[in-house]
Amino acid sequence: MHPLRDLEIGVMFWGGRDPVETIREQKALGVRCGQIGIPGDMNLEGAAASWKAALAAEQFTLVTVFCAYKGEDYADIPTVQRTVGFIPEATRSEREARTLECSDFAAALGVNGIACHIGFVPEDETHRDYIAVREMVRRICDRAASHGQSFALETGQEPAKTLLHFFKDTGRANLRINFDPANMILYGTGDPIEALGVLAEHVVSVHAKDGDWPPKDVPGALGTERPLGRGSVGMERFVEKLKQVGYRGPMNIEREVPDHQERLRDIAMGVGLLERIRG
Repeated sequence: MHPLRDLEIGVMFWGGRDPVETIREQKALGVRCGQIGIPGDMNLEGAAASWKAALAAEQFTLVTVFCAYKGEDYADIPTVQRTVGFIPEATRSEREARTLECSDFAAALGVNGIACHIGFVPEDETHRDYIAVREMVRRICDRAASHGQSFALETGQEPAKTLLHFFKDTGRANLRINFDPANMILYGTGDPIEALGVLAEHVVSVHAKDGDWPPKDVPGALGTERPLGRGSVGMERFVEKLKQVGYRGPMNIEREVPDHQERLRDIAMGVGLLERIRG
């Protein structure tokens, strides 16, 4: 694949459709790299060969395979706590197996990073869920390490200092962070620019995403995602902070809205915005 420039603009997109068609759609937005999200119901058996061929033919670079899971629901904070990531005990073993499958899929594609949301990690390190998730993350890190991969946790569902403590306690060199500034705002967990400074040494990839804070009068509500540059992150500040902390990897634009054409339009606009800011 082609070498990427510092702060290359990429895109977060979802698999599950024809690989060539999907990649060409991303390239039409003006990008040549990105992260692929693997839906929980996407059949990975035999999928690596077709994706590898399409990536090579289209000269598109994947930097991360992002794992999602069946049954996850991001309707509001209580629903996220019940359904997302590794916290729900009933789905823990199934999701561990799926994450290992995604790691193997990434290895077959030559991608050296996997990532996911692990859910709301308890602050109490003696809590049974904290211990179970920590041990699960250690096992996934070990599988990822056998492939020469990092395993990145998505930010947002806990304050930066809580996530940093979990990192130190887990004790795996290949455990990293996929930093999403908008998630810090959407979950109301802290200023994203300040959080980036706290977590910078562990950041291996980033999302370029925007959003507004949760309404103060609706307990448990999430904030609202916005098109890049139209929310509360402050993309100029974010890009400047990335440069300041020495981050040189891709900025992957993420936009999650039900209307596919709206998503594509917003991402194309975001590409233009980041090109102007990055210089």
